Amino acid sequence: GRDGHYNLISAVHKSLRGSDVDAALYWAARMIEAGEDPKYLLRRLTRFAVEDVSLADPNAVTQAIACWETYERLGSPEGDLAIMQLVAYLATAPKSVGVYKAMYKARELARKTGSLMPPKNILNAPTKLMKQLGYSEGYEYDPDCEDGFSGANYFPDGMNRVKIYFPVDRGFEREIKKRVEYFDNLRREKQKAKKKEGRNERDCGNFCRRRHRVGAEASSVFANRQPLGNYAGQCSRGDADRHGVCVFCRPSQSASGNQGFYYYRSVGWFYDFFDLHA
Repeated sequence: GRDGHYNLISAVHKSLRGSDVDAALYWAARMIEAGEDPKYLLRRLTRFAVEDVSLADPNAVTQAIACWETYERLGSPEGDLAIMQLVAYLATAPKSVGVYKAMYKARELARKTGSLMPPKNILNAPTKLMKQLGYSEGYEYDPDCEDGFSGANYFPDGMNRVKIYFPVDRGFEREIKKRVEYFDNLRREKQKAKKKEGRNERDCGNFCRRRHRVGAEASSVFANRQPLGNYAGQCSRGDADRHGVCVFCRPSQSASGNQGFYYYRSVGWFYDFFDLHA
């Protein structure tokens, strides 16, 4: 009856999951001897390859498809050997349900946040309107980045990053786990550096604007106003180059078109104030 059919496939599945190759071969043989459709058995074995073995042995699904195709070419009884070969392979393969669990977690998250748009910087901008809306603006092309990795955020804006995939420390997935951890750590480092750079830019802009206001109020302390040149130093709060010039205040055209360099001679330091309207 149907109960016997499902009981037998359950026995095959549990034996495979328990890595008991002898029991798995026995229950598979029971199904074949009972007249089970070999294609049904092959379908369930292929499902097992991607659900229970998965990336712990990526070759498992390749074996499953190859054995399935072999059976279709040979038929029974010659093709039955391909079924048993697949059973033996799957039973002895390392197991992981990391991707299986990740699929359900990702889909649950997608249902909860399905109305959020992707970040504009990762969207293509084939039209002028899309460019005006900011699509693709600021996109970092990873192959051109150091380490071939930008560390950019690809989750929707305003959504916290969520850990979805947890690879196991078995089989080939052990190597994948190392890769995931490598990129997770590198992403944190790069995002931390970007936040720090953003703070430096803001702090430096405030510093230079404060200096400019002081200089404007005490204009008598400004000597001749003349160009100094484009130095690539850091903020003169402590990371300045020998001219005390800030890298974030390099020459750039302001909205008003007013540009120029001013320097202030005091205890040997040169403060470079560019763009009076910054």
